[in-house]
Amino acid sequence: MMRSRWILLALILALGVASMLAMPAQSPSVAGRPPGTNYTRPAFTFNKIADGVYHAVATGSLIVMSNAAVIEGDREVLVVDSHVSPGGAWALREELKAITPKPIRYVVNSHYHFDHSHGNQIYGPEVHIIGHEFAREMILAGKSQDSRAREFFVGSVPGQIDALKQRIASLTDIGEKTALERQLTIQQNHLEGTNAVRPTPPNVTLNDRMTLHLGSREVRIMFMGRGHTAGDVVVFLPKERVIATGDLLVEGTSYAGDAYVLEWIETLEKVKALDFDTVLPGHGNAFKGKAKIDHFQAYLRLLWSEAKRMHDAGIPMEEAARTIDLRSQAANYPAIRTAGLTPPHGVWRVYELLDGKAK
Repeated sequence: MMRSRWILLALILALGVASMLAMPAQSPSVAGRPPGTNYTRPAFTFNKIADGVYHAVATGSLIVMSNAAVIEGDREVLVVDSHVSPGGAWALREELKAITPKPIRYVVNSHYHFDHSHGNQIYGPEVHIIGHEFAREMILAGKSQDSRAREFFVGSVPGQIDALKQRIASLTDIGEKTALERQLTIQQNHLEGTNAVRPTPPNVTLNDRMTLHLGSREVRIMFMGRGHTAGDVVVFLPKERVIATGDLLVEGTSYAGDAYVLEWIETLEKVKALDFDTVLPGHGNAFKGKAKIDHFQAYLRLLWSEAKRMHDAGIPMEEAARTIDLRSQAANYPAIRTAGLTPPHGVWRVYELLDGKAK
């Protein structure tokens, strides 16, 4: 687990250094900034997908941990996912003003995980926060804040901050020291933002589907079945042939610690049947076509079969997590070659499902 965390941190640090060095200074000028908004360069790049449709991707100057889809209606805006902290959600809302003067009136949580819902608190009662019933239940139960997913991705941040401080104190090279000091500021800001979270559940829920008509824009919010969690929804624009998938389908492999692995494969088959050209994932870059669905289904099938084989052989979960080899999937997921044989969270989850301990 620690190796995976170090790799994740290294990627964040690398992206942060590159983006901060490349972009001109530009500071949001709004009073009342929430904790965790100590940044001076744009937090987001708004990639235009279609007229009035954008994929908001982090630049690295502010750690937000997930993408957002931005969908303009005739008079208002719908945003898919609210990031890891109130600071991340605030940054999106403020920077979006350069794209459109229309107010955000709808926020969809693709699922309950902390990195997609912990910005909800910045929105007032005039904003409809929409999610699956399961997402609301989990957030109300404290599961977005107290979860294996949050521990896996955020739990080591204080230790990483201490390590950065020690590293900086040992340096004599001014350039290297300055770069690491920037990264220390980013990580400290990240910790401040996540410590300021007050988990706020959706105030509008669905079990199956909901359709919004934002003037001439039709937006379908759909639960296709259990997968990444028990309450993932996708946001589908039929006219534009665009779908926002949260973590049900991302550019790479998705976290599987709360997944229903076999059901996920079937849910993706239903997603595949929708008529879309462009996918706006919760992590990674937007992409075209449906080939990545096939790739991820193959990955999940192999994860399940290998973990089940070891489970049935009586091999302890920890040993299985260290030894299951998914490198046959590296052609589609190159990180498998460098991030260990397989992410341990997926193996843990298969064992829980087979033992009837999944929640």
